[in-house]
Amino acid sequence: MAVSIAQRPAAGARFFILTFLTAFIFHHSVAETSTGASASQEQPHRRFEYKYSFKGPHLSQSDGSIPFWIHTGNAIPSADQVRITPSLRSQRGSVWTKNKVAFEHWEAEVTFRVSGRGRMGADGLAVWFTSTQGLDGPVYGAADQWNGVGVFFDSFDNDGKKNNPAIIVVGNNGNLVYDHQNDGTTQALGTCLRDFRNKPYPIRAKITYYKQTLTVMINNGFTPDKEDYEFCTKVDNMIIPNEGFFGISAATGGLADDHDVLSFLLFRLTEPGQQPPPVESEIPKEEKDKYQEEFQNFQQELDKKKEEFQKEHPDVQGEPIEDLYESVNDREIRQVFEGQNRIHLEIKQLNRQLAMILDEQRRYVSVITDEIAKKGTNAESGQVEPASQQLGSVIAAQQEVLKNLNDLRNSFFESLKQIGSVQHQGNAGGMGTYETIQHFNDIKEHLHVVKRDVEHLVQRNAQNPGDKVVKCPEMPAMPSCLSTVHFAIFVVVQSVLFFCYIMYKSQQEAAAKKFF
Repeated sequence: MAVSIAQRPAAGARFFILTFLTAFIFHHSVAETSTGASASQEQPHRRFEYKYSFKGPHLSQSDGSIPFWIHTGNAIPSADQVRITPSLRSQRGSVWTKNKVAFEHWEAEVTFRVSGRGRMGADGLAVWFTSTQGLDGPVYGAADQWNGVGVFFDSFDNDGKKNNPAIIVVGNNGNLVYDHQNDGTTQALGTCLRDFRNKPYPIRAKITYYKQTLTVMINNGFTPDKEDYEFCTKVDNMIIPNEGFFGISAATGGLADDHDVLSFLLFRLTEPGQQPPPVESEIPKEEKDKYQEEFQNFQQELDKKKEEFQKEHPDVQGEPIEDLYESVNDREIRQVFEGQNRIHLEIKQLNRQLAMILDEQRRYVSVITDEIAKKGTNAESGQVEPASQQLGSVIAAQQEVLKNLNDLRNSFFESLKQIGSVQHQGNAGGMGTYETIQHFNDIKEHLHVVKRDVEHLVQRNAQNPGDKVVKCPEMPAMPSCLSTVHFAIFVVVQSVLFFCYIMYKSQQEAAAKKFF
């Protein structure tokens, strides 16, 4: 009994050690799995390839061509978009890259619109990656029996199963004939039902081929968010040609839609940890030699023009070229002069306003003096004294206002003279920092004085009771333009004309009904 009791702690210790080891191994395996998953989820490096892309606002050139692309059929390039097919019956069009694409992994972003007046449209639009350019054919405006992959945006229900509009991914090795009657469903590698016609915003499709997996993401065009993509379909273990051409085609049948492509952007994908190949390695040797020869010819022409210019202008030789960029000191001086010019203009405007106020005050004084002279000759002696006292106070107030305004005008002239002297000194060769600050302080003080005096004048004029003495005469009431008799005649004439029109209209309708 004692032996069994002694063995129980040893058994518990062994059980605890085994549990600890099992938990440690499990956590270690989970950590390795999560590390591998995070490494596998790392996004590839994207590089934009402009030679295999197009977008607005300067999409086409003056001759109607698209740089690095060709268009065939009824395609119409413009500055902002490429109309692959117009909304006319039995139209075909396509655009294709001029050069082959030799990317192992790539991603294409297509922005397009499919719009039409009817409830149903036809036939659809296709995005291609094929070994040859399918310039014309029966499959959405491109050639049949292609070698590559096509992503079809089918808008017409040929098989009557009500499974359109739809997005279909179809691969071909160059031997299959596209099944039009069944909308390619018998050959589809992936499909999803999405309505892409007549949407408020352009439709955006993102087609990614990475590690032999083709993924199609779609933006339904209901929101302006360009990154609002949703999953459409995915095809694993897909083999496509190593080199090929990208293309977009569209076609119409008995029904017609406008198929407009706004942009096609191609990105080259590189696996994480790998360096993308340099751009120079992608240029063929023939093109490199051609560009090098053009550069040498341009350099020789430039040297010749330099020699001719030096011969024609021998005085210019050896002189240093002026700096094209503005230095910090020049910029500060320019800002100082611009500020002075603005202050100068503001003071000129205030001077004009003060001159107008002076003219008005002089006119008021002249009117008041005339009134005093008239009343002094015509009124009685007992009634003249109070009026003359009021008018005397008004005249004194107006004279004080005139005096203050003249002082303000003189201060403005002094400020203008100081600003003119500062500008003259700056244009003559610049001035010291202390003198500039001193001039600005003087100008600021004068402006404060002007502002304070103007406010004082405004308050004096608002509180002065003499302003109520001189008032403008009131205008007499205007007589009525229309009398009651004329109004009644007008109503009667209008009523007669209205009844005559009703009778004439009814006679015309009765005569027209005889022919039916």
